Amino acid sequence: MSDGYYSSKKTDDICEDVCGQGPRAALNMSRLRCIFNGFDLKTSIFILVLIPTCVFGIYLHGQKISYFLRPLWESPPRPFHEIPHYYHENMSMESLCRLHGWGIRESPRRVYDAVLFSNEVDILTIRWNELYPYVTQFVLLESNSTFTGLPKPLIFSGNRDKFKFIEPRLTYGMLGGRFHRGENPFVEEAYQRVALDQLLRIAGIEEDDLLIMSDVDEIPSAHTINLLRWCDDIPPVLHLQLKNYLYSFEFFLDNKSWRASVHRYKSKTKYAHYRQTDILLSDAGWHCSFCFRRISEFIFKMKAYSHYDRVRFSHYLDPKRIQEVICKGADLFDMLPEEYTFKDIIGKLGPIPRSYSGVHLPAFLLNNADSYRYLLPGNCRRESG
Repeated sequence: MSDGYYSSKKTDDICEDVCGQGPRAALNMSRLRCIFNGFDLKTSIFILVLIPTCVFGIYLHGQKISYFLRPLWESPPRPFHEIPHYYHENMSMESLCRLHGWGIRESPRRVYDAVLFSNEVDILTIRWNELYPYVTQFVLLESNSTFTGLPKPLIFSGNRDKFKFIEPRLTYGMLGGRFHRGENPFVEEAYQRVALDQLLRIAGIEEDDLLIMSDVDEIPSAHTINLLRWCDDIPPVLHLQLKNYLYSFEFFLDNKSWRASVHRYKSKTKYAHYRQTDILLSDAGWHCSFCFRRISEFIFKMKAYSHYDRVRFSHYLDPKRIQEVICKGADLFDMLPEEYTFKDIIGKLGPIPRSYSGVHLPAFLLNNADSYRYLLPGNCRRESG
């Protein structure tokens, strides 16, 4: 109230001694004091704790947040046209081909199995024994560099005596690495796959031969390859649906492994590991990822393969942690499932349920169970290496 008039203009009682007074620099400081004086002590502490906590949480779990929100920013790939797969050991090949809608050949096609090799000695042994009756030529390329540009010993070369049974059918090549540290690892991977194309020509592959394109741990079943080499009019390219396992055949993940493929070879065929057709042959083998005997082999692959960026923290490589993760059926990189719908992501949260089935696994594995027991249900402990 002033001279009989009421003023409704509010005044800042807290800051009235400092706000709006003094030179410009002092005025700016006074405004900051006014702002902070407007908060009580509890609110100020809450803000000072909340902001760093949020930043640290995003740093730790930003990848999980991104994967969980994947359905918002990425659409699922177009579905495959899935071909039903029929097999029984008591059926003739002619009957099996007819069930698939294909004819029967007078003689089987030649088959070439080509792989890039890193350090999967045991899985390669199981793969080659599974496919041995039906493969004309085994083609293997090894580099002295990992995809991430690290030096690597020639592990296959050092273990070649273990594969004497396929030596007459083996075309082996060694590729000198470029050792480009910091480069996108998929560039080095593509470089090695181009070299594998050249090695296939050296091995003598010809038009209409069957070519298996897959990683070492993506194992087509023997009866699948026998079917495709005997049947006429099969698609020129088809992907193979493989049962997806992690760490061993105890942890069955899903049936969504599809990158392995079989091609009727043409001069323009290029070795690749991505989607090349919409045709998928159902239930055609096994994909056993990170199925190693020794903890040291897990560590090597985690640092060497194309997705090495998933090793976000050094403790991921701790041997004790890796052993615990294997026995739980959890994720080595503490990641969420790579799915395209919230339903699928939520359905796969947590460890993989154990499977106690040893039915329809590679025959060589079961015939040599004492040597490969770590790959069978109930045997999650690993050697240190």
